[in-house]
Amino acid sequence: MERKKILLVYPKIPATYWSMKHAISLIGKKGLMPPLGLLTIAGYLPEGEYETVLVDMNVRRLRNRDLAGAGLAMVSAMLVQKDSFFEVLRRCRAAGVPIAVGGPYPTACPEEMGEADYLVLDEGEVTLPRFLADWKAGRAERVYSDEAKPALDSGPLPRFDLVDPSRYANLPVQFSRGCPFNCEFCDIVTLFGRVPRTKSPERFLRELQAILETGFRGNVFVVDDNFIGNKARVKELLRALGPWQAERGYPFRLSTEASVDLGRDEELLDLMVAANFTMVFLGLETPDAGSLECANKGQNLRLDPAKAVEAIQRKGIEVTGGFIVGFDADPPGICEAQIRFVTELAVPVAMVGLLTALPRTALRDRLEREGRLLSRSSGDNTHSASFNFRTVLPEKGLLEGYFRVLGEIYRPRAYFDRCLELLRRFPDWRRRPRPGAGRTVTPRNLLYLVRSLVIQGCSRYGAEYFRYVWKALRISPGLVESFITYAVQGRHFFIITRRFLRGRAAALAAAASLGELGRGAAGEA
Repeated sequence: MERKKILLVYPKIPATYWSMKHAISLIGKKGLMPPLGLLTIAGYLPEGEYETVLVDMNVRRLRNRDLAGAGLAMVSAMLVQKDSFFEVLRRCRAAGVPIAVGGPYPTACPEEMGEADYLVLDEGEVTLPRFLADWKAGRAERVYSDEAKPALDSGPLPRFDLVDPSRYANLPVQFSRGCPFNCEFCDIVTLFGRVPRTKSPERFLRELQAILETGFRGNVFVVDDNFIGNKARVKELLRALGPWQAERGYPFRLSTEASVDLGRDEELLDLMVAANFTMVFLGLETPDAGSLECANKGQNLRLDPAKAVEAIQRKGIEVTGGFIVGFDADPPGICEAQIRFVTELAVPVAMVGLLTALPRTALRDRLEREGRLLSRSSGDNTHSASFNFRTVLPEKGLLEGYFRVLGEIYRPRAYFDRCLELLRRFPDWRRRPRPGAGRTVTPRNLLYLVRSLVIQGCSRYGAEYFRYVWKALRISPGLVESFITYAVQGRHFFIITRRFLRGRAAALAAAASLGELGRGAAGEA
């Protein structure tokens, strides 16, 4: 039987705060992380029947010869990849290649998928096998949709062999889907449900082993939206993961996303430390209790976020955070409060964005009922420089405040000072390599160190950079790799912020041209 070529395409992610483009390029990487969804899809394609070609447009361009001879193109994307997504569809259409689309964006906005031949929506473990069977038999329907929530152990292992791991800063794995919380602005509950489903520890470790067999060593990101959504199952996993890492010399530094209540579960933190978790992203959102209540984020009201964050940092785990401006209950002065909040928490990587009403969220539904929805979300809450709904505080004031927040928290001295405070909070054991972990300073790491010293040391913020390096060496001489990593990340934020703030005048003029009619009470952010 003639083998069919199936082309898997992941569109380009624009350069934003989230892309880390200017950090990973300094360490010789092309992409932040390969597309786990497409790697999983590839596992469903029998190798003997199909020639599978994966093109991640974040590490290389889509070439005409990739399209030549393809019997099917399968394209997955998030909303923020929308522009590149439609460019891919147009190229496939011009080349006469049938197109199947799936993933978060097509599932959330199926009405926008007119250029696609097939829509394989919702969770692929359910809809993808049905589509592939029908397509192979020549009877494929246009839409495959099913709200069933499948067991996560049921599918094949992701095809990590399809990517060159040396081109990426991280490789991805998944342990769970779903979240027990119901934040108004979040679409996770709609997509994956409120009852977290997990893989077995045995299955998760099989996936890590598959990564290990590629030769990759380094950062592995557990892509769960809330890794600790089911704490009992997470602890079961970690009790197996810690020994697995130790037996292999700790080949992976793990990171993930979690809810802030992680900070009050010491047993869970100790298990994460033993498994070599070194970073966790928390949805910290805002210091204002009224805004948290408005967003239905009660889990952040049941503890002191500053104490929770510090408890995690004191265990040796870096906290990165998400913060939001534009809640209905935000008081005047919220942006200055956000600057103080980020500084107090000692969170170097602070992703501050404007509230956006995403498709299939309770927030979007409410704003639509209230007649306040203005447009569809672009999926980019950090670079859009506008809201897609009528805000309570005047939009122009909120945008002015937002620009002030970014300009202040990513001022080089402010950023480096947060890094230094984080280093001070780390425990003594972080200053020494783990037993059995081998060398922490490799020739490649030394090369990155030299690049950082030359490129950042000769930059416009070179004096602040060397001040930071000198102080970091005095605080934690054994943490050179970590504090240079933070410096390299800072390079990305400084460049992105400087470029973004150049458009400040145009964004404010656009907000002013809309007028303040219907945008609520007067006041400044």
